[in-house]
Amino acid sequence: MRRLNGGPTIQIDQGFEPLSPSSRPSSPGQRKKRSAPSRRLPRRLVSRWPGALRSLFIRRLALLLLLLLSVLTAVMAFPAHQIGRQIVSWSARAGFIVDDIFVEGRAKTPRDELLSALGIKRGDAIFAIDLAEARRHIEAIPWVRSAVVERRLPNKIHLLITERSPIALWQNKGRYFLVDHDGQIVGDQIDDYPDLPLTVGEGAPDHVAQLVTLLQSEPSLQGRVKAAAWVGDRRWNVTLDRAPDGIEIRLPEEAALAAWHDLARLESEQQLLERQISVVDMRQADRLVLRAATAPHDLPHDPLHDAGSGKHKPTAGKDA
Repeated sequence: MRRLNGGPTIQIDQGFEPLSPSSRPSSPGQRKKRSAPSRRLPRRLVSRWPGALRSLFIRRLALLLLLLLSVLTAVMAFPAHQIGRQIVSWSARAGFIVDDIFVEGRAKTPRDELLSALGIKRGDAIFAIDLAEARRHIEAIPWVRSAVVERRLPNKIHLLITERSPIALWQNKGRYFLVDHDGQIVGDQIDDYPDLPLTVGEGAPDHVAQLVTLLQSEPSLQGRVKAAAWVGDRRWNVTLDRAPDGIEIRLPEEAALAAWHDLARLESEQQLLERQISVVDMRQADRLVLRAATAPHDLPHDPLHDAGSGKHKPTAGKDA
């Protein structure tokens, strides 16, 4: 400390450090700018995340997956069937129950049989219905060829069925049955189908599609067909209806369609079927054998069995 010329005493601190340029006060017209506070996580916290998780999006995704895993673990703690029943129960309380059942395509299928096979009634929870099982039961009905069962939320079941179309009658053990293109026995209500061709013989339903195709190929002969017998599980005998007992056409096992065309040609050119004959045997490819209507039965005449069977021919329209 020193005194200058009797003036005030000035004390000099030995530890004094001069102000740096950055620490000097600003001029009166210049204001100091303050930086905004940082929102970043402290460096110590961020550094603790693995490298891939330092991204905010990745961290959120990881937390979401962890939450989903927790929910899944909780769900797996309960039996699946109990969860399913509970969901169905909640849906029924919310109004998802069967109020109406619509059926499309039904003409011959009995209504009661259809509803019984469907197994659904009003008031059932609509989500409790096994559509695949219902379809299988419906397609087991003889008249039904295919079925589609649908839910139409919130409260309707829609059923679309395709029915079978009979193409022939089959006479067996004193009863008559309708047969469709697939050989399926449809039913025995034949009153609505008087014009269908009549067939007899064991195994005939499996071959009616072949027979109908053959008959339809010659319309001039088709209208004269009275019955057809499936013989020996390999070929057809077709009976035409001109005479009281008919004219029996014995078609070959092979090339039956070609033989049927030949018969139509012979009738057109030579009026073969207008003669007094009872049998036209076309089983041999190189010859045609005819038998007169008044001739003795020197040829086998059984429509259900080939030569040598020893059985008598049943009257057309009766069982074998």
